Amino acid sequence: MSGMSAGRSAMRMGPAELVQAAAMARRFYLEGKSKIQIAEEFGVSRFKVARVLETALERDLVRIEIRVPAELDAERSDALRARYGLRHAVVVESPAEAQDSPDPENLGEVAADLLGELVNEGDVLGLAWGRSTIHMAAALDRLPPCTVVQLTGVYDAGTAERGSVEAVRRAAQVSGGDAHPIYAPMLLPDAATAAALRNQTGIARAFEYFDKVTVACVSIGSWEPGISTVHDMLSDEEVSHYASLGVAAEMSAHLFDADGRRVGRDLGERCITVKADQLRRIPEVVAIAGGQRKAGAIDAVLRSGLVTSLVTDTSAADYLMTAGPTPKPALNRADPDGI
Repeated sequence: MSGMSAGRSAMRMGPAELVQAAAMARRFYLEGKSKIQIAEEFGVSRFKVARVLETALERDLVRIEIRVPAELDAERSDALRARYGLRHAVVVESPAEAQDSPDPENLGEVAADLLGELVNEGDVLGLAWGRSTIHMAAALDRLPPCTVVQLTGVYDAGTAERGSVEAVRRAAQVSGGDAHPIYAPMLLPDAATAAALRNQTGIARAFEYFDKVTVACVSIGSWEPGISTVHDMLSDEEVSHYASLGVAAEMSAHLFDADGRRVGRDLGERCITVKADQLRRIPEVVAIAGGQRKAGAIDAVLRSGLVTSLVTDTSAADYLMTAGPTPKPALNRADPDGI
């Protein structure tokens, strides 16, 4: 806010008008007083107060700036939210040194702050396997009291203590709630082995919470080595088979084509993971994924309708804003398969 030096446009107002407009603007914008209160103080109608405030904006006497932290891109965030019909979209500036890297670590830090907003006391928070969710859990510094459950097995049971299990424990420690980890691989050799593991006491207890999850945090992988957990656990023959079905993305061991349709459903019988229809019923599903190499996969998963919110970066967001036809709004949670 400025006075006599506000510029030529402001000087079109007389000095008395300038002083009064500045005083009213100060009361309204800085002191939080209502237009009625200002009108009573200055002995004018509230309609005149409204006109004066409008004139102050038009003539540059008052300047309003919307400022967010430098690493957040508010314009891209809002555009992405609107395009995909998401509840929340948060776009983070891509680090210059990580333009081609999937899931820059700063995504996890922002996602941790977002979870702090979304999770309420008494919620059940579900965490799926993924580097981004592990980064997110490590960055958590506040969560209301809630139960934390692991939604998938781990990539490598030998690294469980440093991966999803530790992420679940960390989130539960921050919240002060109970933790329900899963000490089992995500992918098993056959359906019978997977079924047997699901019936083990600890794993079965975690599975009982799947239908109670209110907020879930998931990762997204594209169908290529090093960027898809499932891809890296399959044999070359299996990779070729699922690729022939048009796989473009995976999330929590579920495979999707470029239009968001689920393919290769038989794989789920061999996996320790939350079911797709259970994910669809969770009120808030937050995906954390970024980078140019994952952009197409993120688009595919968003088109599935399973995700309600997204934390991503500018390099992925720029692709998403022009990727194919406008998708159906995610918040209707419609199944693109019609099943």
